[in-house]
Amino acid sequence: MSIELTRVEEFALITLNRPEALNALSFALIRDLARAFDEVAAGDARALLITGAGARAFCAGADIKELTGRSLTAQKRDAETGQATFARLGRLPMPSLAIINGYAFGGGLELALACTFRIATRNAKMGLPEIKLGLVPGYGGTQRLPRVVGEARALEMIMTGRTVDAEEAHRIGLVNRLIDGDALAQGIAIAREFSGYSLPVLGLAREAVTRALDNPVGEGLRIEADLSTLAFRTEDAAEGMEAFIAKRKPQFKDK
Repeated sequence: MSIELTRVEEFALITLNRPEALNALSFALIRDLARAFDEVAAGDARALLITGAGARAFCAGADIKELTGRSLTAQKRDAETGQATFARLGRLPMPSLAIINGYAFGGGLELALACTFRIATRNAKMGLPEIKLGLVPGYGGTQRLPRVVGEARALEMIMTGRTVDAEEAHRIGLVNRLIDGDALAQGIAIAREFSGYSLPVLGLAREAVTRALDNPVGEGLRIEADLSTLAFRTEDAAEGMEAFIAKRKPQFKDK
């Protein structure tokens, strides 16, 4: 299998499993990812962790051999398939965390950008090098990267194709944290910082922030008021406030 979907305690774990190809994104792997995301969405995991097999790469990007000699129709269809697959991450009922262990280039970085959070080992290197092949990122990179690092930095990375190391990625906000030691263990520890909260309320908070990027401030404030009111009406909100008053730990039930 080009990917492995497993369970690690309360978390779902997807491992891109083509280490001989630096976990490159073949069309088959993208189809496998779509099925895996659907399976995760139907389960009860508290978060989804995504990483790459081996110590060299999270995902080195598209399988270039599959891109040559293709019709424009096929290319557009597969770009839209990749975009739709990665967009499923934003619709999962739980947050997602990319554990970038090594190279994350092209489609690999686009996959990480589609996740809620990104962490990276200190040997990680990231970039969108498509311009060097006479191409443009096609799986969401031109849309998500500027939302994460800003327009100027995104234009520089995309139009020069240059690689950023882990330190720079952290400095510009491309990754949330740098990690040392066991990458998966560190990912689990970070996921536990939010996974104990109410999943519906986490989803509302995530929606409020992501929708803010596409709306003027006034409209964003209206959206925030609507979503915060929905959160207030959950059973978990009542439990959280009661627990605070009683000075005890809340017992959220995702309701």
